[in-house]
Amino acid sequence: MTGAATPNEPTSHDPAPLQAPLLKAALTHPQGVFGRVEVVASAGSTNTDLAAGASDSRQYYPDLSVLIADAQPAGKGRLGRTWEVPAGSAMISSVFLRPGGQARQAGRTPSAFATTGYGWLSVLAGIALCDSLRALTGIPAELKWPNDVVVNGRKLAGILAQVVPAAVAGPDLGLGVVVGVGVNVSLSAEQLPTERATSLLVEGVDILDRNLLLPAYLNKFASLYHEFVAVGGDAGRALESGPSVMELAENFMGTLGQQVRAELPGGAILLGTATALQGDGSLLVRDVAGTVHAVSAGDVIHLRRTDSDGRAHYA
Repeated sequence: MTGAATPNEPTSHDPAPLQAPLLKAALTHPQGVFGRVEVVASAGSTNTDLAAGASDSRQYYPDLSVLIADAQPAGKGRLGRTWEVPAGSAMISSVFLRPGGQARQAGRTPSAFATTGYGWLSVLAGIALCDSLRALTGIPAELKWPNDVVVNGRKLAGILAQVVPAAVAGPDLGLGVVVGVGVNVSLSAEQLPTERATSLLVEGVDILDRNLLLPAYLNKFASLYHEFVAVGGDAGRALESGPSVMELAENFMGTLGQQVRAELPGGAILLGTATALQGDGSLLVRDVAGTVHAVSAGDVIHLRRTDSDGRAHYA
């Protein structure tokens, strides 16, 4: 991996502590574009805490406000799943986004941001995470539809987006969204919750300093977000820097072209080949009979890559 460790760097048993002044300097003007940066020792759930803060009329949370936590005793995932993240072991951050506010600042009406664009914000975070990790550490991070980042078939990070009501985000600015990301950094194989999980430490990454990893991811996310708002939240339109969000997602997504097993509500199982993404972010799966099904993230309980006999290959 890139970046050889030096004697002054912390070992896996002594992770570098979060340094709030460094993080704030790296994420705010002139180095970054975040409007508010909070770094806390612990958050029950950064998504919940950030959404609650944005809901408090006595506080101001501008577009691109971020909450970073060292520990998270009650993290939230899809379908109400929870987990505990020990101090120093992970990259934990949630970002509050107000696309309508960005549109207005650019001289467009808030409604210029497409409704379908909101569903792509978590994918945008996944793209930014994969891109920044590949650039900084060299690991082959890839997206697993709908909301995970995996390395060598094992889950490295989870992503969760939740809507903040328009009345809270700003009655004239449309919806707000909180996008949370949790990345396993310095957990050993014994500390991981399942054999289907991994961490940067387990993958042999030398750079485990979250004061470097977090700005790399968050600033990339902010850059992509600004470009996405500029094209009205249309995942099929080319960004200023080049490909569209859909093309970027397809480039990073290991799910496409693979045989998958989708567990749906009511116990239904869909076996087939993941073929493409749609404009609303749903996944197209072609079953063995050749019928193509559109599967949305909200409909899927689990989606796993499978072997040819249908057995699950990874989480």
